[in-house]
Amino acid sequence: MTCDGSEPSNLYRSFVHLSEAAGLPVIRLHDTRHGYATLLAASGVPARVVMEILGRSQIGLTMNASTHVTQDPQREALGNMDRLLKPQH
Repeated sequence: MTCDGSEPSNLYRSFVHLSEAAGLPVIRLHDTRHGYATLLAASGVPARVVMEILGRSQIGLTMNASTHVTQDPQREALGNMDRLLKPQH
């Protein structure tokens, strides 16, 4: 039981129902936490703020375990490397 007396399985069943009703794929609830952290980081929220929102004690843990690099920053980084390494004529 959780601290409010509810069963965790009831929360997950409600989450599954809402996901299916919205036409969304069903994922683990924990994965929503990772997605939330990733969206916060991608939108420019400072790492310390993301850490505090998630209730973590270390920035490194927050940024390594709870966020994932989106493809846009990856493409930008690779484009920058391409420009740096491209021969200048």
